[in-house]
Amino acid sequence: MSTATVPTTSTTADRFNAQHVVVIGSGLAGLTAALRLRRGGARVTLVTKGVGGLQLGQGTVDILGYTPDRVEKPYEAVKEFSSKHPEHPYAKIGVEAVKEGIDFLREVAGESYLLGDGETTINLPTAVGAIRPTALVPPSMIHGNLKDGDKVVVIGLAQYKDFHAGLIAQNIARTTLPSGGHASARAVVVDFEPREGEYDATGLAIARSLDDARTRRVLAEGLKGFVNPGEIVAVPAVLGIDNHSEVLADFKRILGAEVFEIASLPPCVPGMRLNNKLVVTAKNERVDYVLGSKVTGCKVADGKVVSVTVGTAGAGKEIKADAVVLAGGGFESGAVKLDSHGHLHETILDLPVTMPEGLTEEDLVHGDYWGSPQPLFQCGVEVDENMLVTYQGKPVHSNVYAAGGVIAGATRWQEKSGEGIALGSAIKAADAILSSVGAGAATKERN
Repeated sequence: MSTATVPTTSTTADRFNAQHVVVIGSGLAGLTAALRLRRGGARVTLVTKGVGGLQLGQGTVDILGYTPDRVEKPYEAVKEFSSKHPEHPYAKIGVEAVKEGIDFLREVAGESYLLGDGETTINLPTAVGAIRPTALVPPSMIHGNLKDGDKVVVIGLAQYKDFHAGLIAQNIARTTLPSGGHASARAVVVDFEPREGEYDATGLAIARSLDDARTRRVLAEGLKGFVNPGEIVAVPAVLGIDNHSEVLADFKRILGAEVFEIASLPPCVPGMRLNNKLVVTAKNERVDYVLGSKVTGCKVADGKVVSVTVGTAGAGKEIKADAVVLAGGGFESGAVKLDSHGHLHETILDLPVTMPEGLTEEDLVHGDYWGSPQPLFQCGVEVDENMLVTYQGKPVHSNVYAAGGVIAGATRWQEKSGEGIALGSAIKAADAILSSVGAGAATKERN
């Protein structure tokens, strides 16, 4: 299974000016689809009710972490897992599209935002010190991929209540690393007020304060005496927001040690950095980015969506569309919901929602909290291999595609598959649209 090859430059941007694609949602799937479409020559309007889910994430990219066994080779695992689970999104997306999505994101973001190749798992400490698998990581986290014999000092900030250095250090020390062996870890907690008198600070407030060169030098110099020779320094993920590379470099230089960030509870600064990079890139490449506007419906004619309705102050606004990519997320974003009567709904375009085979709506939630996964979270829209939305095997509309968490069949947070699904489905949806647009445009030019 492969994905179409599409030009990834904007040199053809004016060629398809009559063709307009509306992307709904500004998470990783929506932004990737918008950029892919734009670089392929389409006009793109991205409509989103909020800033998207990337800022809630850790700035890392998961492909497949558990099957349920811990994964060591993500691409190999996707291929094997999809062959055994035909209902899973990866069975429709295919490993080649996932690879294409990973490569596309790495090219867009650059190595100052993401390291890794997707071939091998990177294992990082979490906000409680457990070791989790992922695929791409910010440079500020790469030294968190610990090996046997590593010595770690975990630095906590007393004013940052969401980061528990003692708990993290204890759990790192007691955990057998995926590669075997153990790392030793200890905790140090220091006082740091990002602003005078601020005793309960957010990660973003601390990150903004460390963007200032003098402030970060004061903190780093104060930490030097707590770092023993040969230790790796773990800090909360607050090393700057706008000047992150400079902050990281200054900490390494002043401390004379390798430094890595540990992501804390959402919203998470590394996720914000990646979100900001992708949004700025989309705007710079002339994606029309409509923030704070919710899509409330659509108009359909001759089996296709001809416009989407956007809620604005006073009255709704219609945006004409030649194609639509639905990338609004799943239950976590409200794009899919279970109402008080136990009925499932896709809330943006009112598309039909599919459930796991053999289940009814009464079976979607069971009472055993610690038992098997809730079937509810495998619900979503059905797609074909081009990510065209279907129902019972037939297209719902001839020009509506889906990408990301709205697609049925995955328990993304348990599998650690969310970003891989988002990227692969966005690539396949965008490429399918560009292929159809290209054919139509070529015919028009010949005539």
